[in-house]
Amino acid sequence: MSDRPVPPAAAPPRGGLRRSLGLRDLVVYGLLFIAPMAPVGVFGVLDARSRGAVAAVYLVATAAMGLTAHSYAQMVRAVPRTGSVFAYARAGLGERTGFVAGWMAMLDYLLIPAVAYLFSRIALHALVPQFSRWSFTALAVLVTTALNLAGVRTAAVAGFAVLVLELAVLAVFLVAAVVVLARDGAVRPVLSPLTGTGGFDLGAVLGAVSVAVLSYLGFDAIASFVEEAVGASAAVARALLLCLLLAGALFLAQTYLAALLEPLTPEQLAEQPALQGAAFYDTVEGSIGHWLHTLVAASKAIGAAFAALAGQAAAGRLLYAMGREGRLPARLGLVDPESGVPRRALLVSALVTLAAAVWASTRDDGLDRLTSVVDVGALTAFVLLHASVIGWYTVRNGSRDRVRHLLLPLLGIAVIVAVLWRASGTAQLVGAVWLALGLAVLLLRRPTRVGGRR
Repeated sequence: MSDRPVPPAAAPPRGGLRRSLGLRDLVVYGLLFIAPMAPVGVFGVLDARSRGAVAAVYLVATAAMGLTAHSYAQMVRAVPRTGSVFAYARAGLGERTGFVAGWMAMLDYLLIPAVAYLFSRIALHALVPQFSRWSFTALAVLVTTALNLAGVRTAAVAGFAVLVLELAVLAVFLVAAVVVLARDGAVRPVLSPLTGTGGFDLGAVLGAVSVAVLSYLGFDAIASFVEEAVGASAAVARALLLCLLLAGALFLAQTYLAALLEPLTPEQLAEQPALQGAAFYDTVEGSIGHWLHTLVAASKAIGAAFAALAGQAAAGRLLYAMGREGRLPARLGLVDPESGVPRRALLVSALVTLAAAVWASTRDDGLDRLTSVVDVGALTAFVLLHASVIGWYTVRNGSRDRVRHLLLPLLGIAVIVAVLWRASGTAQLVGAVWLALGLAVLLLRRPTRVGGRR
């Protein structure tokens, strides 16, 4: 079979997904996946690397990820199909390249929920140590899987309630931080979160961006729900951009205030890496109080579990799309007639994420390794996403809009390649092995679409 572009116009087969998600629901899924307080865990790392300009890091990172959001918005309008980058690359770059894009995206979509389950388990065990760690993990997996199997609307309603809780806790932190700053003054210069404590260092800021962009992974999952969205591609495109802007604003506000309250200098954090992971929590406890430390930790624990819910839902849609198009077992491409969700694909997603969480928990560096592998899968898929915009609009349809359909995607590719270059050697190796395995599957499996042969 030649690697020709695949027309996107074919309608989904009968018995497909149901349209029931509004704009709010789509944004909720995106923000749940990202988590409104995602910078909490990497605040100390970014503060040390950027020499105090941690808020500037998130300004640059939001702009950089805006390029990816732009490409998603372009492709979801052209290819309104479940499967996200798998569907886009098939249309813009060809059948084989589309499979590679979907295969690499699976590293992201299948493993991010495992990372979230680990975060939830760690936080809950710290708050309630008398219970077994695995009881929390099992509970989180069971609850989120049950909600996803119940239907996309049920999961969206539960997710909205949890998101409101997370945003309320973040609001408490922002208000409390402003009160402390007004009462006691800032520990660091007021503009230092933007300029750095010893002067602005562009190289240091750009180096920290390679870590900060990872806080945004997951917003792209919104594109996976295009066949379930009321308003289809237009609603999804708006939700993608809105989610990114909201996340960027929340990240900027919390890191700016935390940096002003941070008692340790960036140099001290750089010299003592062991202090970086808990830097945000220590700052909150020292400047505001232990009560807020506990509240933030509890919110992160619950929020992480529901980030896994959104991730599991997106992973299920990716497996469903690849099964429907015959690139994975056809049973994955079926929709349960009662709930309207791809039940088998969701169950496979739940089993894989649980297995990954178990593996990571057996290693001291398991969380770090799992996160690195997730990053490589997501970023490789982003590169192919940008290439799909060029392939679909400029090459295939002869678009003369060189800015939107050539320059911006090329810039996006350059940014993502730079971030990939900084990934750990282990993550790059795992990514290469996964890619090789995918190429073997591509060569050995003949695609058969659900409902008929291709």
